[in-house]
Amino acid sequence: MIDLLDAIRAHVHEGWVIPALYDLGLMTWEEEAFDWLGFALLGLVQIAVCIALCGTLEKWRPVERWDDHGPVRTDILYTLLIRLGILPLAVFVLFRPLQVWLHGTIVDYGAVPPTLESLFPALREAPLLALAVYVVVLDFGEYWRHRLQHAIPWWWELHAVHHAQKQMTFWTDDRNHLADDIIAAIWLGLLALAIGVPPAQFPVIVLVTRIVESLSHANARLSFGRVGERLLVSPRFHRAHHGEQATDVQGVNYGVLLPVWDWIFGTADWNRRHYPATGVPGADPAIVSGGFWAQQVSGLRAALGRIWPRAKRQPES
Repeated sequence: MIDLLDAIRAHVHEGWVIPALYDLGLMTWEEEAFDWLGFALLGLVQIAVCIALCGTLEKWRPVERWDDHGPVRTDILYTLLIRLGILPLAVFVLFRPLQVWLHGTIVDYGAVPPTLESLFPALREAPLLALAVYVVVLDFGEYWRHRLQHAIPWWWELHAVHHAQKQMTFWTDDRNHLADDIIAAIWLGLLALAIGVPPAQFPVIVLVTRIVESLSHANARLSFGRVGERLLVSPRFHRAHHGEQATDVQGVNYGVLLPVWDWIFGTADWNRRHYPATGVPGADPAIVSGGFWAQQVSGLRAALGRIWPRAKRQPES
């Protein structure tokens, strides 16, 4: 599949993108455009699979039904912006010089960290096993990133944009503050770099992860059973997390792909009949039902307010 996407990317890049960049005098961005095109094509695959799979499940066994679908349409906009590569493109443009400098500095000092394959050479002979190990390690990192999103006050204010949705569907997976998305992208990218995830495997990991994350947000009355709930995060398992409304480490079901981390660290809710209402009680209406920009501005203002709280007024003498 990746080979097919690469062939399509090469065809579109050579036939359409390069001529357009040449006409606009932007050939210096040719490499970044090629990278963005890869993310966009991968995003189209993700969206198509999620509509077919999650959309069917939501129609089959919905948890809730609504008359007004306006908030869901805002989530669709988030998905198009994120999965078609707008955010990755911005990250490439902003951080490419930093990445080049950092890589060159590390090489100059010979401080190349060991990778999983250098520590465990057997992984080089078993690519599927290596892929599974990378997924597990990255998911462990994602679990703790999610815990920190709830534990750190200013980070929670950004993450609350995601939790404020009262009409949670598979589109809600991408409903995040852009600053929160950038932090998450840097977190995952640095961890993948540190453990030596091969560039050819990283798109596969992203594809699998994003599809499972979308499924976990689906408005579907679906549990994976007593055993399955302990192997993969289900819509029921993740909905309990959104219904908890916790802003600290006392919440439940933080796992992104694998519930095993919640099992190990005591944050799992295994009640398979629990399908709570979602949302953040008392949240700013702007992040609940406002449009894209209203949610972004409200989330950023709340986060900055946590970092630089206004000094309490002293009583007049």
